[in-house]
Amino acid sequence: MLAVIAALVRGQSQWDMLPWQIWAHLATLSIALLLTPVMLWRKRGDSLHRQLGWVWSLAMVVTALISFDIRQVNDGGLSFIHVLSVMTLVLVPLLIWEARRHKIAAHRSAVRGLITGALLLAGFFTFPFNRLLGNWLFG
Repeated sequence: MLAVIAALVRGQSQWDMLPWQIWAHLATLSIALLLTPVMLWRKRGDSLHRQLGWVWSLAMVVTALISFDIRQVNDGGLSFIHVLSVMTLVLVPLLIWEARRHKIAAHRSAVRGLITGALLLAGFFTFPFNRLLGNWLFG
C-alpha cells in the first residue's frame, strides 16, 4: 500500500489524464489492501469479521470486474494479469460459500490463495513492465 501511495504522490501531475476505471480500480483495491491485515490479525468468526469480510469480498470482486476495462498495456487486449481477475471471480464466491458452510480450512485456503495471487502477485506485476504505477514510482 505504501508503494501505491508513493506512486500516486509522484504521479500527481498526471492525475487528470486517468480514466474513471483506473481511479475506481485503485479505490476498491485500496479498500481490500487496507482490510487484509485487519482481517488477518484480529479475531476471526465474530460479526465484525463477517461484516468486514463482506466489504473485502465486494472490494475484490469490483476490483476484478473493473480490471477487464483497463487494457492500456496490450493495445486494448487483455493481459496475463487478467488471469488473476478471473481467479478472483472464482475464489471470492468459493470463500464465501466455505465460510457459510463453516469449512474453516477451505475458507482459509481460498483467502490465502486470493491474498497471494490477486493482491501480492498482481501487485508485484503492477510496478514493472511499463505500467502506470511503476512509471510513476520509478520514472
